[in-house]
Amino acid sequence: MLNHIWLALIVIGILTAAGRDIYEVSHNSYGNGLPWMLQIEVPEQIDVYGKAVDARLLLSERQLRLHFPDAAIDGDVAVPARVTLANARRGMALIDVRGDVPERLKIMAEALGSEETLPARLRYTTGGWEAEIDAVSLIYLKRVTNAAFEIAGIAVQIAIGLIGIMALWLGVMKVAEKAGLITQLARLVRPLTIRIFPDIPADHPAVGSMIMNISANMLGLGNAATPFGIKAMEELDKLNPKKGVATNSMVTFLALNTSCVTLIPATAIAVRAAAGSSDPAIIIGTSFLASLTATIFAVTISKLLARLKMFRWERSEVE
Repeated sequence: MLNHIWLALIVIGILTAAGRDIYEVSHNSYGNGLPWMLQIEVPEQIDVYGKAVDARLLLSERQLRLHFPDAAIDGDVAVPARVTLANARRGMALIDVRGDVPERLKIMAEALGSEETLPARLRYTTGGWEAEIDAVSLIYLKRVTNAAFEIAGIAVQIAIGLIGIMALWLGVMKVAEKAGLITQLARLVRPLTIRIFPDIPADHPAVGSMIMNISANMLGLGNAATPFGIKAMEELDKLNPKKGVATNSMVTFLALNTSCVTLIPATAIAVRAAAGSSDPAIIIGTSFLASLTATIFAVTISKLLARLKMFRWERSEVE
């Protein structure tokens, strides 16, 4: 189900981006194919030909409205640029889009591969200086694609960073299981499990799987806890007199599994370390308090709801 939701969100994002791009292409929202008429202000009394000099390009309100018909325009605009004039009639300009310039120019620069400058070819005509800028299109589809690749790269980096710590703790859990420590732990917490799960025999296999699941969750190893949780549910279902309807023990275990007290949030610490945190382990105290509160609340609510007739599985017999 979750995969379908993610797929639907991806499809919606792509369709939305494509719709926006189609609208902008049909309305020529970036003035593709239209030359810019502008004025160039360069430092006086300096030989600018063949040199890159700082200058200003003056864009009139009329030109801005012509190129950006559906954008909010308010008056003339002067944008900084690095101008190189080959001669009195030809040149190049790198328009600086980092400052207070029309947002559309920033978007055009991004679409052409830069977040700082927008390249333009300069040509002098009878009407004055013209600037030609490469056509831009499919801006939003490019953004969606670039974001997808960026997030995929981040996911790979985090996953690689998790390999070491996950291998360590999974190995520790496996050694503890083979050495019989889990059985000893199950006996140690037997008084607690009897109170929380009164309808489960103390020596039932489900108890061992639940202990493994809870132990992994207490170390913050959600991936390691999942198979033990599934195994525990399978064992609990063997005690279920009404298949297909969760028992009180199943509900309580699910609440405990979801909100389990976390002593060492190993996975979260590994993620923070992989992301470059200066102190990845600083969350241990707050994680413990938050998870302890959540566990107490979840187990208490599951026990209270189990006492209400509308939540008892006898109701399914009536239905």
